[in-house]
Amino acid sequence: MARDAAGVPAARQPGPRDRREGAAMALPALVAPGAALTAAERRRYARQLTLAEVGEVGQRRLKNARVLCVGAGGLGSPVLLYLAAAGVGTIGVVDPDTVDESNLHRQVLHGQGDIGRAKTASAAAALAAVNPLVRVEPHPTTLDVGNARDLFAGYDLVVDGTDNFATRYLVNDAAVLLGKPYVWGSVLRFDGQASVFWAAHGPCYRCLYPEPPAPGDAPSCAEGGVLGVLCAAVGAVQATEAVKLVTGIGEPLVGRLLLHDALRMQQRTVALRRDPDCVLCGPRATQRDLLADYAYFCGVRPAAAGDTISPAALRDLRAAGGDPLVLDVREPWEHELVRLAGSVLLPLDRLLADPARVAELPADRRVVVHCKSGARSARALAALRAAGRTDAVHLDGGILAWIRDVDPTLPGY
Repeated sequence: MARDAAGVPAARQPGPRDRREGAAMALPALVAPGAALTAAERRRYARQLTLAEVGEVGQRRLKNARVLCVGAGGLGSPVLLYLAAAGVGTIGVVDPDTVDESNLHRQVLHGQGDIGRAKTASAAAALAAVNPLVRVEPHPTTLDVGNARDLFAGYDLVVDGTDNFATRYLVNDAAVLLGKPYVWGSVLRFDGQASVFWAAHGPCYRCLYPEPPAPGDAPSCAEGGVLGVLCAAVGAVQATEAVKLVTGIGEPLVGRLLLHDALRMQQRTVALRRDPDCVLCGPRATQRDLLADYAYFCGVRPAAAGDTISPAALRDLRAAGGDPLVLDVREPWEHELVRLAGSVLLPLDRLLADPARVAELPADRRVVVHCKSGARSARALAALRAAGRTDAVHLDGGILAWIRDVDPTLPGY
């Protein structure tokens, strides 16, 4: 399947099946109306109540809704803020992380005073300040195979604001198996994507991406960067889609993929079809349950013995007089921001494009490769080993682990 620069299927000419699949369509409201609105709710939601499409019944549906947001980061921030402001009665927040200073340019749910605080706790406080009439249920844990079913079962729909493929496939699979709709979004650099996956009415995420990309082929936001305000644009789309699903208004993005180009300020939609060979939602589906290990499915393999060196072991090796060549395979701007003393910069793309560069490395020094967190250095290690440098290893956890375990005075990012 042809893909564009953002890694999504290229636009195609509409086909005869698009009237049924990939065409915009209205769906019934997902949630029944809740209790009558109070005087305080009428005052707060007055501008929303005046919309004939929403009205009192729609607002009562929002009041009765239970929405789970996976991730309280760049996308989760606008999603959570706007769902709370809209009056979604119960909002669940799943996130195992704490707030870091590098989050603040895009994760507007959190502030300077929240650095080091659990994101779920910070989110709960922020949402209470926005709208004390809604209930927030924090889940300060990693979403995994062991808890996904139980977490999803307690909510009407799921909004996915995560930034890694293992969790995206897990969210999709759990949603399909439980019959739940979920709103998906993704951002990288200046490009964003959003869709609604609901197997009862259209394709699932696996219909779009049957297989995950190879590790390192699709950089994370930490590696590729992201324009902070892009999160607001895509997160607002996700929040809008959630409100539409709950209330039954408009035509949700089921069977359609929205592409947002921030640099050109253009949006377009691509029609999506259910994959008849989808292992999860197709007519001949073979996957009947959650996979045992989504990280393994996405190509994240446990490091083999002898492949890595811990930050503490590298520190001790240098202190004992060892003189390893520390090879930094990050980008030049990352190397300028923070580096290990004495490290040599050779960005991964240059190394992979010209394997002969390996021969330029001194043969009498052991090579220790590092990147930010370990993904790029693992690919570099494979290239070094293939070129005959069998003594090479890579730094477990990258420079972030070095900062955490060895030298916390270095700036993080």
